Formats: sequence, C-alpha cells, structure tokens
Amino acid sequence: MTHIQIIIGSTRPGRNAEQVAKWVYSQASKRTDATYELVDIATYNLPVYDEPMPPRMRQYARDHTKQWSEKIAQADGYIFVTPEYNHSLPGAFKNAVDYLDHEWRNKALGFVGYGVDGGVRSVEAWRLVAGELQMADVRAQLSLGIYQDFENFNVFKPTEAHTAKLSTVLDEVTAWARALQPMRV
Repeated sequence: MTHIQIIIGSTRPGRNAEQVAKWVYSQASKRTDATYELVDIATYNLPVYDEPMPPRMRQYARDHTKQWSEKIAQADGYIFVTPEYNHSLPGAFKNAVDYLDHEWRNKALGFVGYGVDGGVRSVEAWRLVAGELQMADVRAQLSLGIYQDFENFNVFKPTEAHTAKLSTVLDEVTAWARALQPMRV
C-alpha cells in the first residue's frame, strides 16, 4: 500500500507545526487509499550537516544520518507541514532535507504551509528544492494564516474549507506517489 509521511517541519519550542501536522494526520487516517505516518524532524536531533561525504554518495558515516535515511526511505510520498520564517523555509527543516538525496527521488510531495501570509513563500522555496531532488510536488496546497486560522497565534482552528483543501492535497500526493512507483523500483 502507498505510504505517505507527514513531516513536522519545525523544531522551535512552542511550534505550531506539531498541532497542524497532528490534525493533518487525523484527517489522513480516515482515508483508505494509503497509510500515513507522522515524522518529527525534532526527534532526529540532526546537527548542521556533518557528514564527510555529499548525500548523493550515500556513504553515511553518522548514526543520526543512517536513522534519518532509513525513515525517509520508507515513504512513497510526503506532506511537508512547514512554517514560513523570514519569507522562506525553516533552516532546521532545510538542513534535515539536505542530509539526504536518493531517499527523496521520484516521490510525491504536498504542502501544508502556515504563517502571516499562509506560508506561501516557504512553499515556493520548497518547490525549488523539490525540483532539484527530483520530487514531484503537487499543485494543490493548504495555506494557513496565523491571524485567520489560529486563535492567539498558537491554537489551530481548522474549518471545513481546510478539510476540503487538505483532501485535495492528499488525493494528488497519493495519485502521484502511485504513478511514480515504477521509477522507484
């Protein structure tokens, strides 16, 4: 069965990413077209990239890299739950992605972004990275505004419109993950 990982893309104390990702997971888990898993980059404690060889070589020396690689390699596609920091993507999340190369290739990618303007600049930055990693990023995305969609800036309040948009993102990621299967074999 197609396996999609929902990646919590922030390590900041008090982050909103975790509650948003848990909501995404709760919605995704109601579906029967794929299996879903939450993956939290914070649990991997990845320092600023510290491997002696480039990730394309797949010659990982560090245990944290080997564990991260093993986890990411298990998925057919991903949903990145990403905040927007300073009009771009979060450094800790980019660092985690940069640790790997082959593990991301020919896999589908969808986005749930949040921030002052819905996380759209973070998602756009991720789309450039996805292209380099040979990931198929889907067109649909869910954008959440910190002022509109969070009470007191830190309590996520999902609506029916959010649920409908997320469903479209999940539909597209699942379809592309399946379509790319022959390229991953």
